[in-house]
Amino acid sequence: PPELHVLNNCSPSQLEGLCSFLQLSTCPEHLLVCFCGWLLALTPDLSYTSAAILAEQLFLRRVLSLTQPPSRHLMAALASFCSKYSQPFCRVLVAAVLREPGEGAEQTKLVCELVEECLEPDSVRLVLSQVLEVPLSEKLLPVVQAVLGRQEVLPPELFDLLVLTLCRQAPAFATSLNYAKLVTAVLTMYQSQVS
Repeated sequence: PPELHVLNNCSPSQLEGLCSFLQLSTCPEHLLVCFCGWLLALTPDLSYTSAAILAEQLFLRRVLSLTQPPSRHLMAALASFCSKYSQPFCRVLVAAVLREPGEGAEQTKLVCELVEECLEPDSVRLVLSQVLEVPLSEKLLPVVQAVLGRQEVLPPELFDLLVLTLCRQAPAFATSLNYAKLVTAVLTMYQSQVS
């Protein structure tokens, strides 16, 4: 709809106000899919800041409150948004999931699924760098495994940070099967780079 062009002309505070007025954070999920489809067609593209605000308003509360697997509508909306605005999405949503204390099993599975199926290579690397910025935990090991599963070429500094983190954290994961799988994956995939 032509009315959506207003999104390109809003200041960040106006956009937040508009999202609040439209109650986007609580709109039904089938409408969310439709709205994200409209966002893809919007020209010019949203600015990074506007996309980050929309990622937060549309998805953050929904994702952090998941207690069971996301609906197909929510997954479709997430995949649609990620296809065009994956960098701001990762900065807002993935960062929030990583900071969230506790198990967060559904959130972790969701991030893994997005890494495996939706994110562009540069965003996959961004997710890995975000994981390595926080203390590694059992909850985050599957995310690193999902990143490695994409078999993307990692920049040397990011690869070195991954290896260093795995080495430093080894004592904390002495009995972890997931950690053992992760180290095996690194040694298998990047054997030429590991000394």
